[in-house]
Amino acid sequence: MFAPNTLINSYGSGKSTIKLNSLPDDWLACQTRIRNLMILKRQFSGIWYFSKKHYMLKVFSNIGNYVMLMQKVFSRPQKRQIFWKQLIHEINSLGLESLGIVAFISVFMGAVVAIQTAYNIDSPLIPMSMVGFTTRQSVILEFSPTVISLILAGKVGSRIASEIGTMRVTEQIDALEIMGVNSANYLIFPKITASVLINPVLIVFSMWLGILGGWFAMSASGLVSTNDFIEGIRIDFEGYTIFYALTKTVFFAFIISSISGFFGYMTNGGALEVGQASTKAVVFSSITIILFNLVLTQLLLT
Repeated sequence: MFAPNTLINSYGSGKSTIKLNSLPDDWLACQTRIRNLMILKRQFSGIWYFSKKHYMLKVFSNIGNYVMLMQKVFSRPQKRQIFWKQLIHEINSLGLESLGIVAFISVFMGAVVAIQTAYNIDSPLIPMSMVGFTTRQSVILEFSPTVISLILAGKVGSRIASEIGTMRVTEQIDALEIMGVNSANYLIFPKITASVLINPVLIVFSMWLGILGGWFAMSASGLVSTNDFIEGIRIDFEGYTIFYALTKTVFFAFIISSISGFFGYMTNGGALEVGQASTKAVVFSSITIILFNLVLTQLLLT
């Protein structure tokens, strides 16, 4: 390492050192800047490693807390009469009150799929009955079970998280615990059971309305005749596609209700934390639905 105010030139085996009296300040400033950058790099590397380690610990901690909470949730209800009463209430609030938004989205979703399919058929070799076939397959296999579940994750998931989170911050859950009631089973188990029971009904309703919306769009626009559309719906129908869609729906219903119940149950603080818990419930439910959609499709259709 040569001094910052010298320059070494090599010619063959000999060396000559030339003094650069005009550049010492520039060399020293550059060397100091490099040294400071190296120190900052080491500091930020340590901070990044600590943040990554802390994040991973938090993820595994949440997974462990979720599993432990589910163990409490799926214990035997203390009073079956109260459980059945809560179940009927949750079926009404989580399922039947969602019929409106499910119907609205399903009709327009089916209509859009049918119009886009008809628009992209520009070859006379492709029969127009393929519009009905494509609409049926798209709605049954993907749009109704997955898209409607994502919509329910936003509507139902936020409701579950905010309801249980509000009970947590107002100490109602603490009061249940003091009275000897299994609060996790009392609050979350009826919601999970209601979602698993009513969501497949909503999805079947969505399938029917989606295909109906596609037929209505084709009839109103005149792009495809009713006979061609119905013929396409009946082409190569396999009942296994319904089984596949409803299987996904059951998994998605459990994901929505359990994750939302977890974030609501683990809320600490006040009204601000309740809002954050609702947001986390929707985000993590949606992400988990997308991941399980890929896994279940790989398992059931290949």
